[in-house]
Amino acid sequence: MRFLLGAGAVLGFFLVWEFLLTFVFVFNPFFITKPSLMWQATGDLILSGELWKDIYVSGTPFVFGFAAAVFIGIPVGVVMGWRRRVAFALDPFLTALYASPLVALAPLLIVMFGVGIKGKTILIFLLAVFPFIFNAFAGVRSVDTLLINVVRSLGGKERDLYFKVILPSTLPYIVAGARIAIGRGIVGIIVGEFYAASEGIGHALIWYGDMYQLAHMFVCILVLMIIAVIFTVGLRKAELIIAPWRTQETR
Repeated sequence: MRFLLGAGAVLGFFLVWEFLLTFVFVFNPFFITKPSLMWQATGDLILSGELWKDIYVSGTPFVFGFAAAVFIGIPVGVVMGWRRRVAFALDPFLTALYASPLVALAPLLIVMFGVGIKGKTILIFLLAVFPFIFNAFAGVRSVDTLLINVVRSLGGKERDLYFKVILPSTLPYIVAGARIAIGRGIVGIIVGEFYAASEGIGHALIWYGDMYQLAHMFVCILVLMIIAVIFTVGLRKAELIIAPWRTQETR
């Protein structure tokens, strides 16, 4: 039922879009496109193989950068939340970096690491890591002290606190941070391929925009949106598997 309602809403949006630009408003292909043209453009990009190639080129650094953000950001955030002195030492520096426009560093990163996978991976990592750090930090700070005292009173050690109390309690915060990080990572793809790249979804999006091929440009935007939806759904499934009690609490 949930899937059908969501799919119906998306289908209805595209039908209204097509109807308005076909029968209501004057259609000018230099300023806007419509779903029927996007459908044709999708077929062209799939048959030519360009779409799959661009997805592979953009997806590789995204996976590497996002994975690095997960494996570095979560432990740093948990330690900051659990160890007050570490938080005092790192919080001002990380807060300043999070508040700064890291996208502005893209030209410097491209110059230092090139337009290949390395430069884009580092940029995506820098944009995606901070939601993991600060959400994990907030999650640890919100852990019920009663649970911690119970584990300690039963002889639990530091490792038991981390794996049996802190990490399960912070999981919803981490999932919420991951959703933010996905959007920031996709911005990293576009910005990273904006500078001197010759392939990839971000480069294709900008190139088709410059050529006024708006149907192809919107297909690239839809591909990025679909990638974000796939990652978000995957996170929900992972949360359901790792911490099913949290999902039941929110129903």
